[in-house]
Amino acid sequence: MTRLLILLLTLWTTSEAMAQFSKPRRAFTEWYVETDHADRTYCIGQQAILIVKANEGGVPVDGRWLRYSVGDEMFLPSRMDSVLFVGGEARVAVGTRSEPGFRAAKIEFKSNGETYKDFLKVAFSPEMIETLTPNPDDFDDFWRRTMKTVSKYKPTAEVTPLPEKSTNDVKVSLVKLTFDASGRHFYGYLTEPRAEGKYPIMFSPPGAGVKRISLSTYYAEQGYIYFNIGIHDNLNPEMSDDEIAALNEVMGGYNRMGVTSRDDFYYRLVYAGCAQAIEWLCTLPNWDGKNVGVTGGSQGGALTLVTAHLSPRVTFCAAFYPALSDVLGFRHMRAGGWPKYYQEPNDIADEAVEVLPYYDVANHARRVTCPVYYSFGYADDTCSPTSMWAVYNLITAPKALEITPTSGHWRYPQSNENAMRWMKQLWK
Repeated sequence: MTRLLILLLTLWTTSEAMAQFSKPRRAFTEWYVETDHADRTYCIGQQAILIVKANEGGVPVDGRWLRYSVGDEMFLPSRMDSVLFVGGEARVAVGTRSEPGFRAAKIEFKSNGETYKDFLKVAFSPEMIETLTPNPDDFDDFWRRTMKTVSKYKPTAEVTPLPEKSTNDVKVSLVKLTFDASGRHFYGYLTEPRAEGKYPIMFSPPGAGVKRISLSTYYAEQGYIYFNIGIHDNLNPEMSDDEIAALNEVMGGYNRMGVTSRDDFYYRLVYAGCAQAIEWLCTLPNWDGKNVGVTGGSQGGALTLVTAHLSPRVTFCAAFYPALSDVLGFRHMRAGGWPKYYQEPNDIADEAVEVLPYYDVANHARRVTCPVYYSFGYADDTCSPTSMWAVYNLITAPKALEITPTSGHWRYPQSNENAMRWMKQLWK
């Protein structure tokens, strides 16, 4: 028995020691990707080179294959080629472009039984990218009539306090905002600083999908009256998961509903409703009477710029990788914006070509007059950077651009912080 205890104690002590000294402090395979232009931006005609560097346990990888495919953005070939690592480096010729735009590359290699992958894009004279969406002669008349019709109805709100979700510093409420005589409404969370005072407004429309919006007290803690919404009737964020799933079954294809009629397209009342939401927010007694911001990403980024155009009350906005931008790109064999109309044959009817220019963010962005913070990443394959640049190049209002070449359809926390600092310095 004593010998057994000694043996067990010895084994336990040895295993503890091994665990202490063998615990890795860094990955065995370390690697990163760079290009021969640090900002991943080239001029037309320049050749782009992708450089993959890798080592195993500090020893450069050598004689191992890197597989890759390269091509124009969103038109990558399915066939992959390969190149050898030599002295810890593998170099891939990404090529060039004769017109402004992007080239993309997918890479992968194996190390220590694992497969490592990455996806990146490089730009060619992106400041010269032009939208492929026409600007209709009656664009302004169409939206003037739309807003005149919708704004005849004064937005009404059912506000339900949510003390269980509130904090010592932030008051949280659920809002059902009806903004049109037809009964169209949004649900959203209103978060407000508890302290007495007057505060700027921050309106946040949602990303794409029929899903639950998240409750956040971040902006209220930064001194904003914050209202983030869903855009679908009956999408109450307090519903059960099963109820939201059932609604998604019905509404999942909303971004193509009515797309052949500019008066019936689903986004018509969404766009107008966002401007109406601003009107309601400006009736709140704790608004400071001056500052109105809008921010969002993806579909929310699109609605940010649209709201900044349709609501003259907006004084600044921060748009992250806005969707619905340069959406006719695929009709011209160039990367377009989400939701990628015409990327696939018979995707939507040809009549939509006449409707989409009224909803393309490109034509709203060119009419924005308030300051704009604009941010996106080059590795985005949902909202193409080609479409991002096409819209950005149209903005004539004061604007600040942040590009993070390594980010995809997401953003770094630092980008949020940068936008927050930029917006706060615009407070009047």
